[in-house]
Amino acid sequence: MVAQSPDRGAAGRRAGRRRARLTALAALALLNVLTIGAGGALAGLLPARLDLWKIRTVSVRPAVRPAALLAGAGAGGPLPSRAGLSAALSGLLARAPLGPHVSAVVGDPATGKVLFADNAGSPAEPASTAKLATATAALDVLGPGARFTTRVVADTPPGRAAGRTPLRIVLVGGGDPTLAAGRPPAGDYPHPATLQALAAATARALAAQHHTTVRLGYDTSLYTGPGMAPGWTASYVTTGNVTPISPLEVDQGRLLPDGRPEDADDPGNLRPRSLAPAADAAAAFARFLAGDGIRIIGPAAPGRASRAARQIAAAASPPLAAIVEQMLTESNNVIAENLARHVALAAGAPASFGRAAGAVMTVLRRLGAGTGMRLVDGSGLSPLDQIPALTLFRLVSTDSAAGHPGLRAAITGLPVAGFSGTLTVGGSVFGDLAAVARGVIRAKTGNLDTVVSLAGLVDDRAGTVLAFAFMADRVPSVKVLPQAAGLIGKLAAALAGCGCG
Repeated sequence: MVAQSPDRGAAGRRAGRRRARLTALAALALLNVLTIGAGGALAGLLPARLDLWKIRTVSVRPAVRPAALLAGAGAGGPLPSRAGLSAALSGLLARAPLGPHVSAVVGDPATGKVLFADNAGSPAEPASTAKLATATAALDVLGPGARFTTRVVADTPPGRAAGRTPLRIVLVGGGDPTLAAGRPPAGDYPHPATLQALAAATARALAAQHHTTVRLGYDTSLYTGPGMAPGWTASYVTTGNVTPISPLEVDQGRLLPDGRPEDADDPGNLRPRSLAPAADAAAAFARFLAGDGIRIIGPAAPGRASRAARQIAAAASPPLAAIVEQMLTESNNVIAENLARHVALAAGAPASFGRAAGAVMTVLRRLGAGTGMRLVDGSGLSPLDQIPALTLFRLVSTDSAAGHPGLRAAITGLPVAGFSGTLTVGGSVFGDLAAVARGVIRAKTGNLDTVVSLAGLVDDRAGTVLAFAFMADRVPSVKVLPQAAGLIGKLAAALAGCGCG
């Protein structure tokens, strides 16, 4: 065997690599030729293939005629018959937990026609369904865009010459029932005016006038009379249902455990409410002013601002429509009482419990919906209030009528079964309505210890919108109240599931 020299072996390897590269280049060239040829063939086919694609184009004419997506009230289906409604409701109305005084009415809200009635004209304790009356009257006389203003004025105290220091400023309550102390959670709706913002605006105005030290007063003269209505008990305050009514209050008198305003719309706060809402509001305002660099001499003092006082800052509430919706959805007693007083003020009457209730009834009689009523407050908390079921039916029908668009917030604010407010689980004794009722019943709830009531609208199985009111104000005892509320809920659910032709 002859051994190969190192130089000849390297040359051979180089020659082999050159042959491999040439082979690879030849293969790539052949592949390119085939690709170009296939591409040309495919290009020839493309126009025909593209013709098969369904390219969307915009029509020059409508493909279909537009139609209403939602039918008008009462227009979705046939009205139920009295016999059908009686078969669905009479057995439930006779059940013992409802007690001896039960009333019911069902009808067509579009025409006001009563389709079924049982003891419908008999006055009964309405509980919080009375808020329908207050909402309707306030929207009618004030308008859905009305706002309530809390003001700060610069005043000269009696016996003190103008221009002397320190300046006296007065926080003037304007009956804003949604006013908050500090900044509420961003998710609260409607978003209220706050004393914090009002204090900041006041501090800026005072600084511009070179005032850094002031005396503070607060004025509650917009309302007259006691803060508690006939029939109310002190337990209403201690159980977190209401605060004494004042034109100057914050957070509807709701308090934190440390006694400061809650600064949140929290219907579940059942701690005792403020017994002195105006003084608490003024104290909160003083704290905010101090934080903005204004020194307050002494405690805030009650007193009326003089007619010569000049406004230096103001804060306006959300529009009335939004306030009404909040009041109805969460059954807010303080809001209701303030709105009733504004109805009295609009009529030129003193803003007391009695004159406010009278003004509400006058408005409802003018609207044709106020017969048989006797009210002593605006929230329905008093056991002395009386409203027939027929009147609640007329209120709902009036509020939903096309001829009264300004009253619409009295309908849009009603809780929706299973979805909002006091018709949700845990929201009230009516919070567990049957599945058939969820989403198709919109109604105002009402309950006291031995009173249950429900009034609103239902979209029945046939697609017909009906107005209804069910009331039982002599429930045998507080122990059977949940059963009574359950029966009222079953009555509403029976309407929802009934074509009842």
